[in-house]
Amino acid sequence: MGLTSISMAMDEFYAFHSNYTTRLVLHLRDSKNDVVLAASEVVDLLQNEQVQVIIGPQKSSQALFISDLGNKAQVSAISSLTRFFSWREVVLVYEDTAYGRDLIPYLADALEEINTKIPYRSVITLSATDDQVKEELYKLMTMQTRVFIVHMSGPMGARLFSIAKELGMMSEGYAWIMTDGLTNIVDSFDSLVLHSMQGALGVKPYVPSSKKLSEFSVRWKRRYIKEYPNGEPLEPSIFGLWAYDTVWALAMAVEKANGSCRVFKVIQEEKFNGVSGEFHLVDGELKVSTLQVVNIVGRGGRGIGFWTPEHGLRNSLSSINGDLSPVIWPGESTKVPKGWDIPVSGKKLRIGVPLRDGFYDFVKVEIDNVTNAVTVTGFCIDVFEAVVKRLPYAISHEYIPFVDEHGQSAGTYNDLVYQVYLQKYDAAVGDITIRANRSLYVDFTLPYTESGVAMLVPVKESNHRNGWIFLKPLTVDLWLGTMAFFFYTGFVIWAMEHRINTEFRGPPSQQLGTMIYFSFSTLVFAHREKVENILSKLVLIIWLFVVLILTSSYTASLTSIITVQQLQPSITDVQELLKNGDYVGCHNVSFIEDLLKQLHFDKSKIRSVRPEDYVDALTKGSQNGGVSAIIHEIPYIKLFLAQHCKKFTMVGPIYKTAGFGFVFPKGSPLVDDVSEEILNIIEGDEMEEIERKWFGDLKACSINAKTVNSANLTFQSFSGLFIITGAASTCALLIFLALFLSKNWKELKNLDSDKTAWQRLMSLWEYYNKKDLNSHSSRRNKVSVNANDRNYDSHQESPGVETQTVSGHGDAKTNEPEEISCSELTSPNSDAVLAVVPQ
Repeated sequence: MGLTSISMAMDEFYAFHSNYTTRLVLHLRDSKNDVVLAASEVVDLLQNEQVQVIIGPQKSSQALFISDLGNKAQVSAISSLTRFFSWREVVLVYEDTAYGRDLIPYLADALEEINTKIPYRSVITLSATDDQVKEELYKLMTMQTRVFIVHMSGPMGARLFSIAKELGMMSEGYAWIMTDGLTNIVDSFDSLVLHSMQGALGVKPYVPSSKKLSEFSVRWKRRYIKEYPNGEPLEPSIFGLWAYDTVWALAMAVEKANGSCRVFKVIQEEKFNGVSGEFHLVDGELKVSTLQVVNIVGRGGRGIGFWTPEHGLRNSLSSINGDLSPVIWPGESTKVPKGWDIPVSGKKLRIGVPLRDGFYDFVKVEIDNVTNAVTVTGFCIDVFEAVVKRLPYAISHEYIPFVDEHGQSAGTYNDLVYQVYLQKYDAAVGDITIRANRSLYVDFTLPYTESGVAMLVPVKESNHRNGWIFLKPLTVDLWLGTMAFFFYTGFVIWAMEHRINTEFRGPPSQQLGTMIYFSFSTLVFAHREKVENILSKLVLIIWLFVVLILTSSYTASLTSIITVQQLQPSITDVQELLKNGDYVGCHNVSFIEDLLKQLHFDKSKIRSVRPEDYVDALTKGSQNGGVSAIIHEIPYIKLFLAQHCKKFTMVGPIYKTAGFGFVFPKGSPLVDDVSEEILNIIEGDEMEEIERKWFGDLKACSINAKTVNSANLTFQSFSGLFIITGAASTCALLIFLALFLSKNWKELKNLDSDKTAWQRLMSLWEYYNKKDLNSHSSRRNKVSVNANDRNYDSHQESPGVETQTVSGHGDAKTNEPEEISCSELTSPNSDAVLAVVPQ
């Protein structure tokens, strides 16, 4: 193909440029695909023929210096394909030559960037026999990975695919990707080789369609048939196009250099549109910016998309979405291979299960003493079986108990997990907690149970029998603070009402009682005293709002305490256990003992308690050979409380864990698929059905995973309200005092200055204690009383009888009568207006 293109290019170039003074002269050599022979003939051409330029060879193994044409571009395209189809593992298959090895480092780096693993590299020598190639392919069949990236020369690649087809590796479920070394020459393979490659993908430099290319293809096929009449008809590949353009570039460079040694410099500056597109060397390499993704179907490659550095994968160059046209995969399947499968070595998936000591509802292993038949049941097993049934592929598996030769547990859960790392088991299923230290050498699925570690403790006597339960909603500081503000608010209102409001006057004992009664009666909004001062009204409105909030909160909290059944734990905090030096219990095969040591529990205070002994140990308590609390994971505690919630309760969680998960080896492709199905089961009704089957109705007994103590209302909870009412009362009092001093400044200045401080203070009090007859309310009352007096005298005047103003609220010290309105003496339904007393 290359020779036809080269000879055709020379004939057509000089036919078109007949006026050129220089000519290229061909000296042909055939290396017969032999590296040593190629090197020998290079020396012959240089020394004996004295050639200035060597065109070729096609493989880097035949030349000391050759560019990895488009290496970076094609490895990026291949990594994009891998990511597009969500393949997490690939196997590299390449020939053991410089050509085969040169691309692998670039490819490995590109795959690492997208977190795609390479679990194995299959290297095949050119001298390998068909049996040796089969042996290598059999090895690949025993592995899980089903995606293979092939980087080989034409002859080696043709042998590989023919044998893979024979072994059944070109069937449904497999995926093959070829680099451009094979994809470029697919059209040159015979029909048998092409048949064995059906469904494979490949990348190659894209050659845009053009009139020049179409006309060239017609001429090229006509010439090829003429030169090789017995060969199969071929389409010119990219090698043929590059060979043709290379000769044109070289011929133009030689003409421009006039046959001098400047040919190398001139050809690097050459730039023209050839049959393969734009011909331009950048840093000595042909610029390749667009790659085509092809699907081997029928007689050759069918384009399904393109890759560019700017936009990545697209199904067409004009498209903006990253997609590809439909692919026909090996086995004529249209379903995208998942990239892995259970090895065909005939063995089942070996699943290790723990031998539990209690809590058999999670995992129960039964071994027949006669037949050694193993029966595994439990909640964890049912969840795993439900997941397996939902997978889009079948998994053959068997459960293998983690036991020793005596049928006893072979170790801790850490030991079981480590056996998966050692590949004794392909997976582990059971109540296995996801832990950071375990994740260092195995992979966990997403959790399928609730997470966290909590305390199981006895409950103490209910508060319902406590005669002082009504005090419980508020803390001591809130009770004292509320009472203080009751007194303070009452005092402020009394101070502002005392001089103008008869309701707040009278003997000291009566005034004190009125002040206290008024402030506390606002608690139930039963105050009957009418306030006159506008500042008093403002203070009272704000205070009533605060009282409303306080009473509502108190009522809600007390209702919750009385009406909601609460299990009060005997222990509420881990620190309480440490402070008291109490004994705590745990299960001896779990990680809880290590956790307790991290929480600073002394080893002597940790007791191993079997699940069936939980009730007895907690009932006895630390002082009687038992424990004060049992530390365990929440799923176990919930299961225990489903049957014993009347006497015990849960406090916590006190420590966070990730819950139970299934264990697989590092990099196992099953992890993501199983995790996805776990989510589907949890979000549906299936998980609830499995829980009900093994645990019963967990909702029948109220279980609270948090500390069950209800938080009391504190002073801090209402500090904002107290600040508002305190500030309002204080500001109102200060304003009142300022107005009082301003209004009565002259009278206050006339107080005796020669008296002692105490005497002056008492004089000030006596002045303040007088009723303010000039206030608006006093004037209004006086007018009302005088009007009634005149009306009475004119109609009811009689000798021997005099009218007298009632002074029920007169000043105790001055006996000064106070005039009051009729409305203050009588009820609305009374006909009496004034009290008439005989002389």
